Amino acid sequence: MSRRRPLVIGHRGAPGYRPEHTVASYELALDLGVDAVEPDVVFSKDGVAVIRHENEIGSTTDVADHPEFASRRVTKEVDGVSRTGWFVEDFTWDELATLRCRERLPHLRPRSAEFDDRHPILRLRELLDLVTSAGEREARTVGVVLEVKHATYFASLGYDVAGLLAAELQDAGWNSGARQLVVESFEQRILHRMRDRGIRARYIYLLEAEGRAADLLAAQGSDAPTYAEQLTKDGLGRLGREVDGISLDKRIILEQPGIVADAHRRGLDVYTWTCRPENAFLSSEFRRGPDAESFGDWEGEWQRIADAGVDGVFVDHPDLGVGFFGRSGTDR
Repeated sequence: MSRRRPLVIGHRGAPGYRPEHTVASYELALDLGVDAVEPDVVFSKDGVAVIRHENEIGSTTDVADHPEFASRRVTKEVDGVSRTGWFVEDFTWDELATLRCRERLPHLRPRSAEFDDRHPILRLRELLDLVTSAGEREARTVGVVLEVKHATYFASLGYDVAGLLAAELQDAGWNSGARQLVVESFEQRILHRMRDRGIRARYIYLLEAEGRAADLLAAQGSDAPTYAEQLTKDGLGRLGREVDGISLDKRIILEQPGIVADAHRRGLDVYTWTCRPENAFLSSEFRRGPDAESFGDWEGEWQRIADAGVDGVFVDHPDLGVGFFGRSGTDR
């Protein structure tokens, strides 16, 4: 039996080989043939859309080595979690541009860490232009899966998150529907706001295996539904009327393979994150050997995910992802 292959998305570029969210990471992902790349977006003090996995940047940049920024190390509560470090919203873009990126997981990915301190932080506009150029150069469609991070938190600081992103996308020529744009978030309300702004995209709601969405917690407190409750048949029915798709922690799919078909019956696309080959990230049955950084039976786990019928997969190693999921059908 054959079926359309899933979209292969370079998760933060190619972070299995280069520090995440750097130009080198994205260029490598594009060179290795991904269908799309996934930037995470947060905001600087002066409203620039900055590509970082989190607004705390102590573990992914050299900010701690800059004595001029030592006093900006603080503790904040972000989406109910206490974090200590340096935060993008406390820096102007010009200040952030002086920093250099570092591998987030050097103990697992020492080869990637060899590229530390070489590349500056990226703005969203720079990545949009990079993807546009790559698509034109290679004469193929290359998409962007834009993840909006901590929208409720930034709104509490006075940021018009949807407005800032709408302006950026329009200026870059990514707002017309002519390019393959997906907007995703763990907070459904920002998806609605961006759609209301006229951003033409597919809207994907991210769900974790545990917990509740930050925007629902802020609005409803303990009455907020859990992610698990949102994934019941009734919950999927509601989501099918509100978003174009869902993106699930792969643990959900491995433990509930029927959930993909349930979502499809309600008109939802289903993506999953993140397909990684290292033992540290594999489910226990697919780990091989004692070393966390060694590759386990990643093909076995990925086959289970492919067989569930997902529409998109996020990968850290684009060559492996394109090679594995690029083969159409479920029979390999």
